Amino acid sequence: MSERVSALSREDGDITMGYYDEEDDLEAFSDAEVGCGGGVLDVSDSLNGEVKPRILLMGLRRSGKSSIQKVVFHKMSPSETLFLESTNKICREDVSSSSFVSFQIWDFPGQIDFFDPTFDYEMIFRGTGALIFVIDSQDDYVEALRRLHLTVTRAYKVNPDINFEVFIHKVDGLSDDHKIEKQRDIHKRANDDLADAGLERIHRSFYLTSIYDHSIFEAFSKVVQKLIPQLPTLENLLNIFISNSGIEKAFLFDVVSKIYIATDSSPVDMQTYELCCDMIDVVIDISCIYGLTDIDAGLPYDKESMAIIHLNNSTVMYLKEVTKFLAVVCFLREESFEKKGLIDYNFHCFKKAIQEVFDVRVKVQQNRKLLNQRRWSKLTVTNGVLSNPH
Repeated sequence: MSERVSALSREDGDITMGYYDEEDDLEAFSDAEVGCGGGVLDVSDSLNGEVKPRILLMGLRRSGKSSIQKVVFHKMSPSETLFLESTNKICREDVSSSSFVSFQIWDFPGQIDFFDPTFDYEMIFRGTGALIFVIDSQDDYVEALRRLHLTVTRAYKVNPDINFEVFIHKVDGLSDDHKIEKQRDIHKRANDDLADAGLERIHRSFYLTSIYDHSIFEAFSKVVQKLIPQLPTLENLLNIFISNSGIEKAFLFDVVSKIYIATDSSPVDMQTYELCCDMIDVVIDISCIYGLTDIDAGLPYDKESMAIIHLNNSTVMYLKEVTKFLAVVCFLREESFEKKGLIDYNFHCFKKAIQEVFDVRVKVQQNRKLLNQRRWSKLTVTNGVLSNPH
C-alpha cells in the first residue's frame, strides 16, 4: 500500500508541476490591478507566488448570491440571510481555509452593467477560473436567461477556459417534479440561445440549489473541484486507500466550509453527503465544548481529531484528521471495521502521500515567487523606475 501510494503521488506530482506555466504567472500579474468596489487590488498575491483562482458570483438582483456566500463560507444560518442588504458594489473575498481550498470570490451586484463601454470586463474575465450565474427559480427567469447568455458569450470570447456554472436557486419551496421541470426548461432555453448564436461548444453545468439544505454545499464542491489541479491525484489516492481497506465510500473534506474537495470514483449519493456534513458538525460542536483548552486556539480540530459513528444499518462512519483543515470521512460495513488496525495503517500511508502532494505545491509556489520577483524587477527597469547610470 505505502509503495503504491508514494509512487502515485510522485508521478502525479510531476503533472502538478506542469500545470503552472510561465504564461500563467505573467497573466495573473497583469490581471492584478482590477477595480473592485471603488478600490484597486494590489499585486501581493502574484508576487508572493500564490495566484488564486477567481470565482465570480453573478446574477440578477435578489437572486441569492450574497446569501450563498454567507452560508457556505461564513457559517451564517439561512434564516439570518433574510436581513442581508442588497449588494451595491463589487465585493472581493479571499477563501484560504486550506492549502487546496484557496481562491477568491467576487460578488457582483445585479444592477451593474458589465458591458458598459466604461467597464473593463475583459480584465475581470481574463483571470477567472469559474463563473457562477445564479437564477432565482421562484421568479420569472426570462431576463435572467438573457443576461446569462450575454455574460457567457462575452466571457467565453475573452477566456475560453472559464468553467460556467448555473445555480438554479431557491428550489426549497418547489416539489421534486417542479424542480426537474424547472431545470429542464432552463437548460433547454439556455442551450437554444447558444445554438442560435452558433456557440454549442460552450459547456455549462446546471445545479439545483438551496441554502436550506446541503445542495448548495454539494454544488460548490463540484465547482471548487474543477479548480484543483491536484484532483486526479487525490481521487487516485482515495481509490487506492478504499480498495485496500474494505471501505465502501470516502470523502476528503474541507472541515471549515464542508466542501468535499475529492472523493473516490464511485457515485456520490446526496444522503451520504448529508451524513458526512452532519458528522463534521457533531465533531466540531463537541470539540468546542470539551476539547478546546485555549480560547484563542481557533478551530477546535487538530491531529488527534477522530470520530466513529455506528449507524442502525450496520454501517460505520469513520472520520480522521488529514491536515489542519482536511479530514477523511469513510463509510464501511461493521465487519470491515473489525480490521481497524489495517485501516489505520493504510490511512497513515494515505496521509503521507497527501503531504507529498502538499510539498509539491509549496515548491511550485516558491518557484512562482522567484519568477514573479524577477518579472517585477524587469518591468520596473523597463518602465524607467530603476535605471542603470552606465
